[in-house]
Amino acid sequence: MDSVLIEKILDQGMNPDTVAQQIENFKNGFPFLNIKGPAVPGNGIKVLSEQELEHYVETYPEKASKKEVVKFVPASGAASRMFKDLFAFLEGDGDLEKSAFTKKFIQNIQKFAFYDDLEKTLKNEGSSIETCINSGNYKRIVNALLMDDGLGYGSLPKGLLRFHRYVSENRTPAQEHLVEGVQYAVGRGNKVKIHFTVSPEHEEKFKAEIAAVLPAIKAVSGLEFEVSYSQQKKSTDTIAVNTDNTPFMEDDGSLLFRPAGHGALLENLNDIDADLIFIKNIDNVVPDRLKEPTKNYKMAIAGLLLEVQERIFDALRALDKEVNNESIGLAVQVYNDDLGGKIPPTVSAEFLPDLAKYLRDKLNRPIRVCGMVKNTGEPGGGPFWIEEPDGSYSLQILETAQIDLNDLTSKAHMNASTHFNPVDLVCGTRNYKGHSFDLLEYRDMQTGFITEKSKSGRDLKALELPGLWNGSMAGWNTLFVEVPLITFNPVKTVNDLLRDEHQA
Repeated sequence: MDSVLIEKILDQGMNPDTVAQQIENFKNGFPFLNIKGPAVPGNGIKVLSEQELEHYVETYPEKASKKEVVKFVPASGAASRMFKDLFAFLEGDGDLEKSAFTKKFIQNIQKFAFYDDLEKTLKNEGSSIETCINSGNYKRIVNALLMDDGLGYGSLPKGLLRFHRYVSENRTPAQEHLVEGVQYAVGRGNKVKIHFTVSPEHEEKFKAEIAAVLPAIKAVSGLEFEVSYSQQKKSTDTIAVNTDNTPFMEDDGSLLFRPAGHGALLENLNDIDADLIFIKNIDNVVPDRLKEPTKNYKMAIAGLLLEVQERIFDALRALDKEVNNESIGLAVQVYNDDLGGKIPPTVSAEFLPDLAKYLRDKLNRPIRVCGMVKNTGEPGGGPFWIEEPDGSYSLQILETAQIDLNDLTSKAHMNASTHFNPVDLVCGTRNYKGHSFDLLEYRDMQTGFITEKSKSGRDLKALELPGLWNGSMAGWNTLFVEVPLITFNPVKTVNDLLRDEHQA
């Protein structure tokens, strides 16, 4: 890397060594993972019985009351993609018959939770929704919804849009996450801790929304709340390159660095000091009438984590006390039975110190339990068994880009996969001595993603860091649990809010 380029990198506050590695990643690409098969019910995915579900729902709250519990909600994404079809309608001639999407939106407009706000906006302009519909001025309605001189939904994050209508209020996803927190994220001191990752330009608006709705939630629940925020760190941005893998230069001669996807949030997660951390996307919320399954299964996966974690801790403490056949046997049992681990033949079972060292390394890691729903065609990472370099197997969440579809065996494994991850995780990030793991030590930097983008009419390649629940957690101990499909209700377009699952 020449001195001029290094100077530019330093001028923009980035690390030249890190950037050099990123450019190498563009040149070399990322290797496909060695898939041994899909994780399925009975082989990698645990299906809870009714008795097990009841057990965790009953026992989890008391255990959680002694733990630091945090709900971690990635919420920085803009909602602009939700309104892609409506933006396209604004650019057209206003003929409703040419846009089936917009026609559905207009015909059902009274069903949206933002209807009252939209009506108020138009009345302030001397009009109304009904007047616009009767006169065929549909563009005025869409404009009032999306543009900054109206509700500004086209530039707001999803977390601040009105999603659900109730008799007495209309809630945003941010508010729904607070309500959910009361149901399963009550930790030590009867406190609900919720952390939102937000964009810098939206943080004040998030704080205003929370300040407006939190007093009523606290009054009804009788609980204390601690709501915190963080932003994706600029230092996690990755360099963009031209199609020939040379750094992409802006018109002013500066280098182009881009946000590196949700994997960049590992740094934010690493800053959270807690016993239990729930992770759930901002838009995956439902009205109160449908919250019960979510509450029960969140308690279940967290309860399972705490029980397995305690057995892991017991095994590690036993190894610390004395390495003998009894402590080794306990560690092997936990590794095999609780984590689905398989000791490779390269590890000698005869020499106890070597076996103890191997088991300590495998057991003393962050742990996560991931909810898995049956695959219905929605996009999402799939659960697979992977062979690690040392010959052991591990459970991983893989995106399609990490699978060699030209390899017939790998493609067959992908086609045999039955479930996917709806970003439904609970994490244990402290070790058996009560200290927080450094999560950056457990990611696989060879599991990033390269995508094709453009800027100012020029093609470029962008680099995403290993996904937060993909390669960023590759070195964690992982359990998969089947959860009901009703717990997964994302909102990709505004018309998804018309689904019954989002009608209160």
